[in-house]
Amino acid sequence: MLLCAASVCAENERDSVELNGYPIDDVVVTGVREEADPRLLPMTVNVVKRKEIERRHTQSLLPLLSEQVPGLFVTSRGVMGYGVSTGAAGGMSLRGVGGSPTSGLLVLIDGHPQYMGLMGHPIADAYQSMIAEKVEVVRGPASMMYGSNAMGGVINIVTRKRETEGVETTADVSAGSYGTVVAEASNSLKLGRWSSTVTASYNRSDGHRADMGFEQYGGYAKVGYEISGHWDVYADVNVTHFNASNPGTVDAPLYDNDSHITRGMTSIVLRNEYGRTSGALSVFFNWGRHRIDDGYHAGEEPQSALFNSRDMMAGVSLYQSMSLFRGNKITLGFDYQHFGGRSWNEVKATGEDVPGVDRAMDELAGYVEMRQSFGNWLSLNAGVRADYHTQTGTELVPQGGLAFHLPANAELKAVVSKGFRNPTIREMYILPPRNPVLRPERLMNYELSVSQRLPGQRLRYGVNLYYINGNNVINSMIVDGRPLFVNTGRIENWGAEAKVAYEIDIHWRVNANYSWLHMEHPVVSAPEHKLYAGADFNMGRWSASTGLQYVHGLYTAVGENEHKENFLLWNVRGSFRVFRWMSIYVTGENLLAWRYEVMAGYPMPGATAMGGVRFTI
Repeated sequence: MLLCAASVCAENERDSVELNGYPIDDVVVTGVREEADPRLLPMTVNVVKRKEIERRHTQSLLPLLSEQVPGLFVTSRGVMGYGVSTGAAGGMSLRGVGGSPTSGLLVLIDGHPQYMGLMGHPIADAYQSMIAEKVEVVRGPASMMYGSNAMGGVINIVTRKRETEGVETTADVSAGSYGTVVAEASNSLKLGRWSSTVTASYNRSDGHRADMGFEQYGGYAKVGYEISGHWDVYADVNVTHFNASNPGTVDAPLYDNDSHITRGMTSIVLRNEYGRTSGALSVFFNWGRHRIDDGYHAGEEPQSALFNSRDMMAGVSLYQSMSLFRGNKITLGFDYQHFGGRSWNEVKATGEDVPGVDRAMDELAGYVEMRQSFGNWLSLNAGVRADYHTQTGTELVPQGGLAFHLPANAELKAVVSKGFRNPTIREMYILPPRNPVLRPERLMNYELSVSQRLPGQRLRYGVNLYYINGNNVINSMIVDGRPLFVNTGRIENWGAEAKVAYEIDIHWRVNANYSWLHMEHPVVSAPEHKLYAGADFNMGRWSASTGLQYVHGLYTAVGENEHKENFLLWNVRGSFRVFRWMSIYVTGENLLAWRYEVMAGYPMPGATAMGGVRFTI
């Protein structure tokens, strides 16, 4: 199919439309896999670019996304580090869908799924800012294109690639509150047909509580080669190791709850681009090594054994998009994933290994997606996925939507999409309340949105309304006197989201976003209201930014002991370019010293500060 489509449709033109007199100034790849004008898509995709990532001066991508993406919330418990196991932070929810641990919101790196093969959830500390050129977030189900776990949405990290000829090397070092240190170096190169990016980082923090230390090492490398004007290939590898300590809640402190985690990923991608047809074949492999002491409470005996696990995910992805006639785009694709791993307990006294679970599963799917534009006023989008899982069988996933292109560069969109999530190996086979006969979780999302980019491109805004209805949600219940996972839960959420940005002049830019969420069946880590308002300033050698984030009605506990948190955070960042090759910067977080909790029993730090220097040659 790849070769035939390439030869039949080898016209050197893109399937892009200049809508209402405005050319494309950006494209997205998430949602349809191939580069597309976001105005032609029925779903909402937020894009956080490299400039915004660098401006924040943090090693993790998640805090920035929580600020910039309405409806998205990420749990945390300290200055740096999320960790895993009991009391882990880094839980993500989008419109109240995600879970803890997060298994209903899919994280991708260059379109490749990222989650722990046994437990089925992403590892938050593996997603570092050093590797990202931009991050694209689909708000709402993306299971038609990406399968299981994309039930609530998708976070796709697009890795860095140098586009202009030459070489650039940067080094960034900062230090601040609670013994926190962030250090990063990167080199990007493009010489003729070759390009490469190499980065390395070291991060650490003592944390604002005793026994809350965090340390991380990371490295990333990517090499690409342009075979011809129509074909290119790249390969990359990313490895991170971190050591994290969890002090437990203030009412029930934990001792020796330490995690030693190594995560890695590698991929090889072959792409073709012939204007009216384009596609890619990719092979990827993710792996992990976990060694965890679950710790003990005061008055208890220390753990006699350490939990160990090795997990992996191997996969192949193939797609080809083609334009059969004007305004038409059809994408055919195939995905295959093999994932799993094994666990064991290592007895401290003797070093003996006690076997745990050794399981692997397969998932394969085919999908077709069609987009048809009618002049400059309407685009229709429809697709279906047939997804087969070796444990749960076949799931059909439809999606359909439309986009009206209105005068004055306004867009009115509507989409109906299905999301689903297969049960994880953890839920089926690892420790009570395991249940091997669990069925997939499912939901339907109905969404209406309007957006506009006013003449001059200085003002942009968008508003979304949505309704989500889901069933078969996996809950833990007491059945016959013992805990058991069962498909008894429901999801019924509705809400509204808004986002606006305005460039006042060449020096000032302001932006804000807001989300309101109502949940008939509340879950933790999903706020009722979230508001962010920020401003950026640039003049000569100076740049500064500030932002206020207000969170109201954040559930930290549900049920009989329901509890909500409200808080207001004020952050400030500033930098000065001393020389062409050197800049200095400072950041301040929670400058109001607000006392609050994102996770029950884990008070967040008060005001914190960092200062650093960046070199570029």
